[in-house]
Amino acid sequence: MIAVLGIKKNTPIEIREKLTIKSNKYDKYLEGLLKYLDEVIILATCNRTEIYFNVSYINEELLKKIFEVLKWEYIYKDYIFISEDKRACKHLFEVTCGFHSKILGEDQILGQVRDVYFKSLNANALNLDLQRLFQYAITCGKKFKSQSRLFEIPVSSASIVVNESINKKCKRYMILGYGDVGRLTMKYLLAHNIEDVYLAVRNTKIKNEFSNDKVKVIKFEEKNKYINDMDCVISCTSAPHIVIKKQDINEWGNKILIYDLAVPRDVDEEINNIHRAEVYNIDKISYINDGNKKMRFDKMDSSKFILEKYLNEYYEWKRLRSIVPIIEDLKISSKEVYDSRISTFKNKCKDKDDIELANKMIKSTSDYYVNRAIEIMKEETLKGSEEECLRIIKSIFMTQN
Repeated sequence: MIAVLGIKKNTPIEIREKLTIKSNKYDKYLEGLLKYLDEVIILATCNRTEIYFNVSYINEELLKKIFEVLKWEYIYKDYIFISEDKRACKHLFEVTCGFHSKILGEDQILGQVRDVYFKSLNANALNLDLQRLFQYAITCGKKFKSQSRLFEIPVSSASIVVNESINKKCKRYMILGYGDVGRLTMKYLLAHNIEDVYLAVRNTKIKNEFSNDKVKVIKFEEKNKYINDMDCVISCTSAPHIVIKKQDINEWGNKILIYDLAVPRDVDEEINNIHRAEVYNIDKISYINDGNKKMRFDKMDSSKFILEKYLNEYYEWKRLRSIVPIIEDLKISSKEVYDSRISTFKNKCKDKDDIELANKMIKSTSDYYVNRAIEIMKEETLKGSEEECLRIIKSIFMTQN
């Protein structure tokens, strides 16, 4: 069965950060999970941790094994949900369309789903059911984004914090980390009239990417030389620990906005006790009214039929897959009858031209009725009447005299 294991909505961030996936151990996690699961895809972002899998059964022992592989403490099992079969499939389709994002309709999730799909594909962690499910879901997400025209109002945590900070008159910025979110943040910042932006990274060679004089690439270890002179700090690293400590921020000085886009969090929550500092973690950011939330909701709600269409197509594929063995048997039986009849004709007829013509006619007739039988099987299967149909077809086509 197809299933998804994820973190329940409204789980506090201090619990969510204990149930994260370390990106540098992704392949190791896949390898470990495949010892217990038939297929696996791990979807891990700053806002989401979900394991999609295919398995014959689910029980508490299996759940413990999954926790063990991911190095999660089992005491947090009550914050986990598991959905199976149709509920799991629908959940994935809703995820790719942006319905389950903390920031409704955010425009990064589809690319993230596509990336983890290919990671599992390249790691031979997929066979057929889960692979086909993700193919349909990704196609659905593309169509949904295009037809609902969500691209007209793009939104992400990065765009929200940049717009919010610009509205608060920030001019001097620091970005910590330069992964996907960091790059997006830089893109949005440079589209505004800011004074400068310090980019703190481990690999300073990336400074060659920038021709804009406003961008100053510094070593990550140097961040504290400049951080207290900033109007706004946006942190989006993949570090498993705090990177901005309370002692890094001076007690006195100009107001400083700090946006923490990471899970686990990058920013020490004690910084909230510093009068000049205003800290927003990813949960607080998701509640910021970006002005387009209602517009995105209306567009998405009116396009739900796209989700239902592709979801039903996947269900149809899954139902029809159940009759694949019968179709194969039918084709084999047809070939056996055809071979027998043409062999008999060859023995009785010496004219080469007649044999060639008969060969074509017999095969054409055989193919016509077999293909028609297959069409009927598919139609009746989708109606839910396959059992009686299959019995009749077996009686007609698979009983040889």
